[in-house]
Amino acid sequence: MPVLLVGCGRMGSAMARGWAGSETIFVHDPLADILPEGVERIDAFDTLGGEDLVVVLAVKPQIFGSLGSSLHSLTHSGALFVSIMAGITLGGLSDALGGARRIVRAMPNTPAAIGRGITAAVPGSAITAGDRSRVDALLAATGTLVWLDDEAQIDAATAVSGSGPAYFFRFTEALAIAGEKAGLPPHIAMQLARATFTGAAALADQDAAPLAELRRQVTSPGGTTAAGLGEMDRGEAIDRLVAAVVGAAAVRSRELAG
Repeated sequence: MPVLLVGCGRMGSAMARGWAGSETIFVHDPLADILPEGVERIDAFDTLGGEDLVVVLAVKPQIFGSLGSSLHSLTHSGALFVSIMAGITLGGLSDALGGARRIVRAMPNTPAAIGRGITAAVPGSAITAGDRSRVDALLAATGTLVWLDDEAQIDAATAVSGSGPAYFFRFTEALAIAGEKAGLPPHIAMQLARATFTGAAALADQDAAPLAELRRQVTSPGGTTAAGLGEMDRGEAIDRLVAAVVGAAAVRSRELAG
């Protein structure tokens, strides 16, 4: 089945590479000088259409405002739209696309670029079981897909998983800085922090034990890890900080959606 990718930046390119060999891929992105192998560039949409076509909207939201009307012919032909744009609701998408009803709103995260992402998606009212299966198959190229029951949940999903990689990167930066202050050379502190971050993530991915159990396995009573965790948990500091971080991101997601 044909796929039209509108926008071929980092996320769009990752998707296109994941679909290579299994999908017929068309790309519309006047700003992209180089496209992934196995795709066909198109400048206009009037040569495409039909219920088999999946249109993946991967442009920046501010660009979509001037682009939506040019996609109306695809709406009228019955195409399925999948948006990975932040801050544009199902209703906003439908209005901009000339009344489209076969719409899925999705929020991937940046590990999708290496096939290790997770995407939260919410279906529009006209999405069928067959449409869901088609989206499942497409987004499998980027990692795991989770379907949400309510569009209101996508703001929380954005705050947890969409923005989440940046939180882990920021914590790792802070860990490296703390190691430097504790007496390590800067490059050694960063090497230790990064390898610990990626190693712990890999372990959590491969070991089915609850995270609390993995944490306990590292924590000897009265030992160094227990001392460090004690500071994290003092006055529920870590829980209060993360709740504030996720809350702020969720509020901003709702603001962007109007």
